Amino acid sequence: MTAEELFWDLVEPMYADPAVQRSTMMGLPCVRLDGRFFAALDRRTGALLIKLPPERVRQLIDAGHGQPFAPAGWTFREWVAITVPDRRRWQVLLAEARDHAAAQQPR
Repeated sequence: MTAEELFWDLVEPMYADPAVQRSTMMGLPCVRLDGRFFAALDRRTGALLIKLPPERVRQLIDAGHGQPFAPAGWTFREWVAITVPDRRRWQVLLAEARDHAAAQQPR
């Protein structure tokens, strides 16, 4: 299974919530909750990109589970790239990112 297939396989059950929708972000396939981006896939690298609080992003990077997401050299402090496709880890992190988006104030 490719990273993209894994991404969509894990995202598919999230569509049971009508607030979760497929979208694009900077040309990347992504998902949103009530319009707020929470996860994407970098097709070039096969990395899962997730939005979490900055301190959680730092924990994942420090633990060696992720890398900074820095397109064009600009680091996004609330995004982390999970470069190794791993069903269990990706599933947990996608749920964490969705829950983080749900906790954010509506726009």
